[in-house]
Amino acid sequence: MSEQLDLLAIGEVMAELRRDGGKSGDGGGFQVGFAGDTFNTAVYCARALGDDGSVGYFTRVGSDPLSQDLISMARQEGLDDSYIAQDTDHLIGIYAVSTDATGERSFSYWRENSAARQLFTHDESVSALPAARVTYLSGITLAIISEPARRRLMDHLAAQSSSGRTLVAFDSNYRPRLWQDQATARKVMADMWDMADIALPSIDDEMELFGETTEQAVITRFAKKSWEACAIKRGVKGPVSLTLSPEHVPDFPSAQKVVDTTAAGDSFNAGYLAAYLQGSDEADCLSGGHALASKVVGGRGAIISEV
Repeated sequence: MSEQLDLLAIGEVMAELRRDGGKSGDGGGFQVGFAGDTFNTAVYCARALGDDGSVGYFTRVGSDPLSQDLISMARQEGLDDSYIAQDTDHLIGIYAVSTDATGERSFSYWRENSAARQLFTHDESVSALPAARVTYLSGITLAIISEPARRRLMDHLAAQSSSGRTLVAFDSNYRPRLWQDQATARKVMADMWDMADIALPSIDDEMELFGETTEQAVITRFAKKSWEACAIKRGVKGPVSLTLSPEHVPDFPSAQKVVDTTAAGDSFNAGYLAAYLQGSDEADCLSGGHALASKVVGGRGAIISEV
């Protein structure tokens, strides 16, 4: 284990129960996997870096069999699992996703009392965060924990960033059902954007959360701050960079096949951050993120085996 990780991702990973095709009650079974927005990014980033980088994941899971399997999977994917704590009083969260014959997906969640929701409930928990060149989290990370825990984590990251100990990378990944109300989410996200060094927002999330009616309004808002790095994701249209002149923006070819867009943004973040950590320029970071996302949407599930 290195003294400093290249990337530390913080958040919740859940057991994923997936059934593709068919319908409920037809006797078809579910396949079991594991996923979660920041976990997906951590896995894909570890794959992209290979032996040239180190990626850790910070979360809490249970001591149940699914949690044990998750830890084994994280280790097999090359993640440093030293920071996955096991909780004897809570279980890993679970979600089920079904895809019908037309490709329509439906989700069900069991995460209200998951172990990850107990993150940062005590002052000493933030001190357990390891040193990392980049610390990555999302709006979902902040949404699932309590308000005191959220403030504790944000204050710690702000201090670490301002002291130069880490760069904070953030994706708002706005999911309204996880927040008590939109006003709270907007305030928390605005504070995070003020603090973050690396911005990886999705333009549709930002428009929904901040009430902006055009993509340009989002771009203009982000352009008011000087970022270490910033890529505004726009799905199939490709990302927007605030630092590249138009003639230096690379081409973003469409994915050859689109089967499941579940982790498109997460995998883009992984490809972008992996390239950044390897010292690539902005054009290559953007291309790396887009290329990885284009591959991931061609398979089923949040974490596919082919990449």
